[in-house]
Amino acid sequence: MLKKICIFLFVVLISVVAKAQSADSVYSRYLDFNLARFQGETEKLLGLGEAILPAADKLPEKTRINFYFAIGQVYENNDQPQKALGYYEKVAAAVPDYYVVHRGIGYIYLAQAKEIKDKLNASSDAGLTEKLKGDYETAARKALPHLEKAQACDPSDETLDEIKSLYQNLKDTEGLNTLNVRLKELSKHCIDLLEDK
Repeated sequence: MLKKICIFLFVVLISVVAKAQSADSVYSRYLDFNLARFQGETEKLLGLGEAILPAADKLPEKTRINFYFAIGQVYENNDQPQKALGYYEKVAAAVPDYYVVHRGIGYIYLAQAKEIKDKLNASSDAGLTEKLKGDYETAARKALPHLEKAQACDPSDETLDEIKSLYQNLKDTEGLNTLNVRLKELSKHCIDLLEDK
């Protein structure tokens, strides 16, 4: 009986040590990823980041959120906005006042809306036109709250023009007329840097 207990405790101890080493290994890979980022080694970033993704849940929470934002930027810079979007949305859910991620999300949805609008303008098929109008509205409505948060925290003429254009295209005069009130309220809580510890 004592022998079985000793074996059981040994197995538990080995699994705890293995898990700790695994977490240390993931954090070490995260440090390598960050070093490559800061040294501008863009050709390495995607591979380093994707190697971390399967075990990202082993990173401490704030570090994981910071990593998700960074890998989102890597995907966005590599013309993979749909992959970036998923990680940006995780960051926005965890740190809703981090306006930088909202700008990224907003511009990804804005690009989708513009692409749909181009198809809409080129379409002569009535059925397709109606579908594209719905798709455009969906993309525009997804872009607006993110662009507004970014605009509230870091005003930009370009972003403001895009917001106004979306409301005009949607024929949403109420949204346009109440924009300044929303921007003022959103500007009360802005975070411009993520903590990783």
